[in-house]
Amino acid sequence: MARVTALIDDLDALLQPSGFEDYGPNGLQVPGTEEVERVASGVSAQVELFERAADAGAQLVLVHHGLFWEFQPTGLGRRELARLRALLDHGLNLAAYHLPLDAHPEVGNNALLARALGSDAHEGFGAHRGRLIGRLATFAEPVPIDTLLARVRAACGGREPLLQGAGPATVGRIAIASGSAADLLDEAIGAGADALLTGEPREHVMADAREAGVHFIAAGHYATETHGVRALGDRLADRFGIEHVFLDIPNHV
Repeated sequence: MARVTALIDDLDALLQPSGFEDYGPNGLQVPGTEEVERVASGVSAQVELFERAADAGAQLVLVHHGLFWEFQPTGLGRRELARLRALLDHGLNLAAYHLPLDAHPEVGNNALLARALGSDAHEGFGAHRGRLIGRLATFAEPVPIDTLLARVRAACGGREPLLQGAGPATVGRIAIASGSAADLLDEAIGAGADALLTGEPREHVMADAREAGVHFIAAGHYATETHGVRALGDRLADRFGIEHVFLDIPNHV
């Protein structure tokens, strides 16, 4: 077992959340039992995740999308109460890391996607609220677009990616920003990328990408953001001798 405070301290030291202007709090959002033997990770805080975590014998739930957001009404509605009740009834701790987990150059969603796509090097990309949250990845040898799409499909749990635009037959550089980052298309173009990979499409992007001569790849908000929390759970298991289970609750968005 490990104390939950030690686990959160380790994650905070790794991700440095205080350096981000995020949409909600990072770190421990809801306290539970003080000792942790098993951590369950998942993408988004929801009742099903909490119930499955309790059934799996977890004491800590680690997510990318937490309970509290600045764009939601303040106060507790029935949905929020149900989620809190599921956590409290089972004594579960809930920790969330959002932008810091997108941005991290080693265990972040975008860095891990770059690695999964077979890039040889990647650097920071995607300015958002004063920080670079994505990665600009390069390939030693340009990758045929069909091969790249197959790699995206494999990295995103078999989900078929949506391809828009009209980029080159081979991709030497790809900008990666998981989740909802279609607005970074112009920045990707300015950085010399042949393609932008994100989660969600936007209506205007098809024409924008086509006229700019680049590919726009939307592989799913959820599907592009499973890697980071899983890596954090594995890290905690390795460093603290506890168990980790990733709980997959797919979302078609």
